[in-house]
Amino acid sequence: MSEIGEIDEGLYSRQLYVLGHEAMHRMGTADVLIAGMGGLGVEIAKNVILSGVKSVTVQDEGTAAWADLSSQFFLKESHLGQNRATCSLQQLSALNPHVRVSAHTGPLDDDLLLQFQVVVLTDSSLDDQKRFDDFCHSREIRFIVADTKGLCGQLFCDFGEEYEVLDDNGEEPASAMIQSVSKANPGVVRCTDDRQHSFSDGFKVVFSEVQGMTELNSIGPVEIGGCGKYSFRIGDTSAFSQYERGGVVTEVKQPFNLQFKSLGEALLDHQLLKMNDFGKEQRHKTLHLAFQALHGFVKKEQRLPRPRSQSDADALLAMVEELNAVAQLAQLDEAAVRTLSYTARGNLAPINAFIGGLAAQEVIKACSRKFTPLRQWLYFDALECLPEEEDQLTESSLAAQKGTRYDGQIAVFGPAFQEKLERQKYFLVGAGAIGCELFKNFALMGLGAGEEGKITVTDMDFIERSNLNRQFLFRAQDIGKSKSEVAAKAVREINPQMTIIARQDRLGPDSEGVYDYNFFMGLDGVAAALDNVEARVYLDGRCVQHQKPLLEGGTLGCQGHTLVVVPRLTKSYGPDTSSSNEAIPLCTLKNFPYRIEHTLQWARDQFEGLFKQTPGNVNLFLSDEGFVERTLGLGDAEALEVLGGLWSSLEVMDAGGQRPTSWEDCVSWARCKWETLYNNDIRQLLHCFPPEEVTASGLPFWSGSKRCPHELTFDPNSTTHMEYVVAAANLYGQIFGIGGTRDGASIRETLENVHVPSFTPKSSVKIHLTDKEMEEEKQEDRDEAEKARLEELKGKLASSSLKSSSMQMYPTDFEKDDDSNFHMDYIVAASNLRAENYVIPAADRHESKRIAGKIIPAIATTTAAVAGLMCLELYKLVQGHQKICSYRTAYMYLPVTHIVFCQPTKTNNFEVAGKKYTLWDDFLVEGRRGQQEMTLGDLIQYIKEEYNLSICELYYGTAMIYKGQRERLEQSVSDVVRMVTKTDIPPHMKMLELTPSFTEDEDCLTVPPIRYMLL
Repeated sequence: MSEIGEIDEGLYSRQLYVLGHEAMHRMGTADVLIAGMGGLGVEIAKNVILSGVKSVTVQDEGTAAWADLSSQFFLKESHLGQNRATCSLQQLSALNPHVRVSAHTGPLDDDLLLQFQVVVLTDSSLDDQKRFDDFCHSREIRFIVADTKGLCGQLFCDFGEEYEVLDDNGEEPASAMIQSVSKANPGVVRCTDDRQHSFSDGFKVVFSEVQGMTELNSIGPVEIGGCGKYSFRIGDTSAFSQYERGGVVTEVKQPFNLQFKSLGEALLDHQLLKMNDFGKEQRHKTLHLAFQALHGFVKKEQRLPRPRSQSDADALLAMVEELNAVAQLAQLDEAAVRTLSYTARGNLAPINAFIGGLAAQEVIKACSRKFTPLRQWLYFDALECLPEEEDQLTESSLAAQKGTRYDGQIAVFGPAFQEKLERQKYFLVGAGAIGCELFKNFALMGLGAGEEGKITVTDMDFIERSNLNRQFLFRAQDIGKSKSEVAAKAVREINPQMTIIARQDRLGPDSEGVYDYNFFMGLDGVAAALDNVEARVYLDGRCVQHQKPLLEGGTLGCQGHTLVVVPRLTKSYGPDTSSSNEAIPLCTLKNFPYRIEHTLQWARDQFEGLFKQTPGNVNLFLSDEGFVERTLGLGDAEALEVLGGLWSSLEVMDAGGQRPTSWEDCVSWARCKWETLYNNDIRQLLHCFPPEEVTASGLPFWSGSKRCPHELTFDPNSTTHMEYVVAAANLYGQIFGIGGTRDGASIRETLENVHVPSFTPKSSVKIHLTDKEMEEEKQEDRDEAEKARLEELKGKLASSSLKSSSMQMYPTDFEKDDDSNFHMDYIVAASNLRAENYVIPAADRHESKRIAGKIIPAIATTTAAVAGLMCLELYKLVQGHQKICSYRTAYMYLPVTHIVFCQPTKTNNFEVAGKKYTLWDDFLVEGRRGQQEMTLGDLIQYIKEEYNLSICELYYGTAMIYKGQRERLEQSVSDVVRMVTKTDIPPHMKMLELTPSFTEDEDCLTVPPIRYMLL
């Protein structure tokens, strides 16, 4: 962001949900220097520029060499011998038009550093690190060191003597609704029991909307203690008034100060090492010394240790032992020191992506004062990527490798492994944020870049402006184009040797004709870059079915995870086990909302019902003769609602319907709808449950999570009232093909002539208190009046005059990112008016869009780090690692730099008839022998002979195809499947997955499938 001012919400929308407007404004004032434009430096620069600081200066005196091309994605072969900062400048500048990017090709000096608020050093000497850190420390310039060597990485932060953190983790302040407050010392606050509160001892909170004990509403932030699941203690409330009802308690986040040691001091303090992979504590303490020794080695020899050089490794180890004479580590990880020496010349894209993502996140913390900075050292290694057995690489075999774009990778793994990488055939599912980062890493690694290799990528989406903030392969001129096509083109720019097939298919049963048995069997592995659980579960099932490894990763703001699925070794991603408990009860949405999420979901439901479902039903009615009868079969309650809405949309207003014939009719409808929703419905609710209503136990009905509402009175001078009418009228006009306007003056003029029917609440109306009550009433027989109404509607809808094609409507699909389509205008106004009814704090458009649009917060730093870790697992898969201890599952929470690595879960065993199996086992049957296909009897006999198991039942999906029917035994298996399912088997389907039940173990819930091949 070049100037302080309005934030470009269209570009930064997903990141704003991570950082917030205030933090983004602070970032917009920050000038950042990033020194060193190798693979790590360009990764950090890319992420920082995308994040939206004021300016980034990239400094480098070095020139591009072959080894850079294995991780520096903005360098090409034509740049060899030229300054790396200058060559990268154009591409870096194109990442974000709001950030001023410049290059500095001279040396670092104090005058240069004074121009910046944040300084990042990469690929620097220890002497420079100490010198420049001392300078920055004394002048409150935030200082970061990031370094990678082969499979190891290092990160250091020094934010000065006095650094203020405004928000430790960026989470929304905790809040809860109050059930009761005792009048005592200390007072005990009990929260409603619909959900556990998330307060902790020491939190500071404020109170609002408390009735009775109103003193709580005016006291400042108060510290709490004695936290239970639903209660906590506050100070003395004995002198306060008696608590009556209501109230909300909300956390108040407190800023705090941190002190950092200078790099020179921090080198000697092992307590400042932030652990991540807890099985490697000793290794990372050793690496702290080894990186220092490596600087000493380079200073002495004027070079890094040679790959696989025993003498250089001995020298480095001796230097580490010398440092340990002071550090006094009880045990050194000598193997790690030797491996660091062997691989120090390595330059690996995945390591740079991970450390670069973390380092850029620390830059964002330094600029925004949001989140807790790293204090102060972090070490990372992925030495498990090396061969599980001793490799045959020697110093001489690696010394001969010069002059290829993969030199930095060959220095670690050798030329044979590089050739194997290039032969790989991989399937990348998704070309969004993680997909772009994976694709970039694949190109730098050379995955599938050989004559025999290829990458197939699919993504059905097209590029939107909000993608540009984190999907760095896309530019403004690509908006509206296919993600997979543009990403493939950009990746070929990085590495012209890549062979890529780009497709736009949605992965699912409908695309199995493309991604069939032959396709999956031709793959070496699959990488999932998906943004929803349903697609992940489907892809995981296909990988298990075809015994293919799967790399999986995901992000949610600054949180990330990675998972590797290894055939016959680990558990799979598995079925969706996410709980549906998060669903908001219908009675809460309909009558008793108490959070803004409830009013927004209600507004979404209103939108879907009014502008999508009803027009869709009209079109079905016009095209499908059986629509009415089918609807009547849904039950009287649902049929009344659907058919009533259908008739209203077909009959003009003059005849008692709701079909408009003019724009004025649309305005009239919107005004009357406003009256129904925000006045009449609320009056009816209060008629059934007056404000002073008490329950059978004598407690106030309107208490706890039940907020007592009040009706609104329409005011054409109220902005929100008019915003609802304008949006609703325009959307209503759109579904009938009637043009509208945003002209408030003309709409107000039209409103003056609108007749709003009077309303009187009815005592006969029943309002449900629970979803169970609602469901039970649906099952009850309707009264005679409602049955008569159904018959009346059925008769009216039989009229041929309603079947005209001119009655066709235009259903609206909700689109949150188009600010001109009235969709979010309607949602925001509808939700905030309902919030006003129930005295719920309103949400602005930005927050409303996140909640109603179910937007997943996202930021480039987490995405880069996750993709880096996924590609480290890829190294292991390609080498064929078979020890589960070699693999890693990762969880990261970057606001506090909390990263946890653990081994994947080993696949579970289950027993069938006394024999153990896993999810990776199956009964593979060749269904065709020559031209003849097996009969069902042949299949049953084959399983008996091969596995000594007797099939008593057999299922294809949910269809039972065999349970003792002797006449089916002579039919071919595929004919039985066709007969039972009444559908043909598609020509592309080469495998039928059948689920057996065996006489020997009929009660067994889990059995291996029979995979019946039709080849």
